[in-house]
Parts: sequence; C-alpha cells; structure tokens
Amino acid sequence: QVQLVESGGGLVQVGESLTLSCAASGRTFSSNAVGWFRRAPGKGREFVAGITWNSGTLYYADSVKGRFTISRDNAKNTVYLQMNSLKPEDTAVYYCATRPNLYGEYVAWTTYPNWGQGTQVTVSS
Repeated sequence: QVQLVESGGGLVQVGESLTLSCAASGRTFSSNAVGWFRRAPGKGREFVAGITWNSGTLYYADSVKGRFTISRDNAKNTVYLQMNSLKPEDTAVYYCATRPNLYGEYVAWTTYPNWGQGTQVTVSS
C-alpha cells in the first residue's frame, strides 16, 4: 500500500505561484501513475493533472492548461504540481492519488485507489 502526503498549500494572492508536493512511501510508487485532483467548496472532486510512471505522458484539465505543470522525481518518491498565475477559482483542497497507469478513465477519481489527505490552497483577490 502506497501512503501519500501532500504539502505546499497555503494562502496566496491572485497571480502568484505555489508548488505542491506529493511524497510517497512504498516501493511501488515509482511504477504508478499519479493524478492531482482538487475539491472546491460545494463541488465534487475534479481532475487537475496526471503523469505516468516515467513522465512520458502528461494530462491537464483545460482549466489549468498553460498555468500548472506536473512533474515527478522517482528517486525522491515525489510528484510536484507547479501552479502559476493562480486565480480565485483555483481555491480548493488539492489531493494526489495513484493508479497503475493513465489508460481509460484517468479523470475519474473513483479509479484511483490510493489518496493523500489533501492540502488547502486559497487564492485571495
């Protein structure tokens, strides 16, 4: 079982940047795909970005494309989400999660068996 811990959230102003980290324990992490999701107040869990085990394929939600960058360092068992040009609508709890690959319904949170506890990102105008 992979255990995931997110960090790096906080309160920022519109247009500022944050980098989230997802640190994992467990030998299988480096062979898994990772997704970042977010849940805004009163809304469901939304796919943000995904990365395959070897960083060969990246996916982004349209709402963050061009502003967010997902990356990973398997030697450090960590996946990152660099968030630039933040907007108030990016305010949410951000979660990382793992699944074997990014085939099929990779945007569906129900297809990810392992989750972190989340980290709050608040963008103030």
